[in-house]
Amino acid sequence: MTPDHSFFLSGNKTGILLIHGLTGTPNEMRGIARTFHQTGYTVSGVQLAGHCGSVEDLVQTRWEDWYASVCKAADELKKHVNQLYIAGLSMGALLALKYASEHKVASVISYSPTFQYDGWSIPLWSKVLAPVVLPVVYHLNICRNNTFDEAEPYGIQNEALRARIVSAMNSGDSSEAGLPGNPWHSLYQLQRLSRNVRKNLSKITAPLLALHAYNDDVAHRRNSQIVYDRVSGPKKIVWLNKSYHMITIDNDRKQVIEESLKFIQTYTDKIDEKSNENFTTENIQLSKVI
Repeated sequence: MTPDHSFFLSGNKTGILLIHGLTGTPNEMRGIARTFHQTGYTVSGVQLAGHCGSVEDLVQTRWEDWYASVCKAADELKKHVNQLYIAGLSMGALLALKYASEHKVASVISYSPTFQYDGWSIPLWSKVLAPVVLPVVYHLNICRNNTFDEAEPYGIQNEALRARIVSAMNSGDSSEAGLPGNPWHSLYQLQRLSRNVRKNLSKITAPLLALHAYNDDVAHRRNSQIVYDRVSGPKKIVWLNKSYHMITIDNDRKQVIEESLKFIQTYTDKIDEKSNENFTTENIQLSKVI
């Protein structure tokens, strides 16, 4: 069993659930979590099933297991808060969107959603062959240890940060910065999750904030455009100009935090106003009865 690197930061009655990406770790979200917590919010960072361990640990899980981790973490967080905001990075954004399509949330924040790896750093042969090869590999149960190794610039524009992350990925401790490559079997699970989420985007009526690097090296900005075009509730999209895929830790991290907090506060205020209106109405009705 892999060690648990999830985290919980107790605050007020507004909760924010943060979800990391495929082969990633809760550390991808820990920096923004600290700022959210310092603002007063209760913040939870989930560790997805199969992550922070070996390649074999990960390929033994399916996307349904990753989603079950999210649901479990959300249920636990809701014991401590009155309203839930949910946010995810990359594949974690898909899981956040999946949750928002099935459960009531105050809003959903999508960081660099990844329906497919189609950014400018992804080889053309991979973009063409992955949809055909990965299902075959998975169903024949072959190449379980094969991975699509990450390459420059590793989703990070900041060169100093990139060097530290790459060193951590190659250290052998995946709990620090994740695995250095994506297992083929897990990429097939991402394909399955992507189809499911895309099919149900119109069911999302909660407010949406989408943030995406305009020159994302891993997932083209069209991934966020798909989300923005198909969800049914209030929505806002923000393009970032100084980062690549890992926007929660790269050069635009400060803007990501500011946009997220502004968005959360906007809808927290609206929820509070509605609660006050309901309270006033109830008092008026009660006084009439008396």
